[in-house]
Amino acid sequence: MSSDVASTGAAPARTVIRPGATLGLLGGGQLGRMFTVAARTLGYRVTVLDPDRHSPAAEFATGHLNTDYTDPASLERLAASCAAVTTEFENAPAEALDAIAARTIVRPAGSAVAVAQDRRREKRFFAGRGFPVGPFAVVDSAADFESALAAVKLPALLKTARFGYDGKGQAILESPGELARAFEAWKGLPCILEERLVLEREISVVLARSDDGAIAAFPVAENRHAGGILDVTIAPARIDEALAAEAIALATRIAHALEYVGVLAVEMFVVGGRLLVNEIAPRPHNSGHYTIDACRTSQFEQQVRVLCGLPLGDPSLHTPAVMVNLLGDIWRDGEPRWEAVLRHPGAHLHLYGKREARPGRKMGHVTVCDAVPERALEVALAIRADLGIGESA
Repeated sequence: MSSDVASTGAAPARTVIRPGATLGLLGGGQLGRMFTVAARTLGYRVTVLDPDRHSPAAEFATGHLNTDYTDPASLERLAASCAAVTTEFENAPAEALDAIAARTIVRPAGSAVAVAQDRRREKRFFAGRGFPVGPFAVVDSAADFESALAAVKLPALLKTARFGYDGKGQAILESPGELARAFEAWKGLPCILEERLVLEREISVVLARSDDGAIAAFPVAENRHAGGILDVTIAPARIDEALAAEAIALATRIAHALEYVGVLAVEMFVVGGRLLVNEIAPRPHNSGHYTIDACRTSQFEQQVRVLCGLPLGDPSLHTPAVMVNLLGDIWRDGEPRWEAVLRHPGAHLHLYGKREARPGRKMGHVTVCDAVPERALEVALAIRADLGIGESA
């Protein structure tokens, strides 16, 4: 290791990566951009590996390897030049992370990322370790149709096992015949069939786990979706303290079971007063963006701290907040009227620097902070209306 890396005197020794070192990032989207800003603020250099020459993260980074994620030369260069490497999206090839890990520190590990990359593996991980999940069945081929429909009541959701996000790779099934049609339309890709539950709330817990097993959990967030994409996040979630404590405890157990090191998001459903785990994201999460403006330590600074072996920051909320996602749809008549956002006290605008606005594409977010949670929600909804954003589901 370079002189930028030191060990504490504690036993067992912990590797600490000091400011001035170079950190590597696999992926260069908006999550990587916010990680890079946090890392640069703390005094680190950042090299981004991303095939997009206009990568949002690369705009703030000190280096950009503009190649495919699996390019051997780029992986070698990242491993050789970076004191530690992380990722900003769950579909970063696990084998690429494993290759880098042979040369330098990688957090989270490829093994943990691989669980989140495949819904079959993810659901089996939850169920096999006793974590509460809704009814589901694996559909690898047409031979699984009968058993899947016996295990899961209709209406149900059919989801591709891999590469589904923001509502993509999902179909609502109302009748048995729709299973075969959807499966055929996806050309026989492996899938998961899940019962379509009646939800009281959708919530998420974002936490950080360090290499010594310490946990710092952010307040539970409440999420609303529109078209399968996160629309609004309310923090803290409007649930009782006992259920919030249970959600944090459940997310903590999952992090320990994965032997996870990094920032982890655990999405959950509240159904009949009970918690059910939906899925995990091995990275900072859209529903944790409020932490930038409303918490003592943001999820992105926490990601830097864990990666570098530094003490975890205080995740506590200093001001209640509501976050609104800004999708490319609101650019339909040109650049939105940002003065409609910034005229509101407590409103914080974050734009991701993407060059092309497309419907459904995440272009930015607004966080409204207010000591009175109801007022924060009222202002956030007013901003949505001013920007012409439709009602959430």
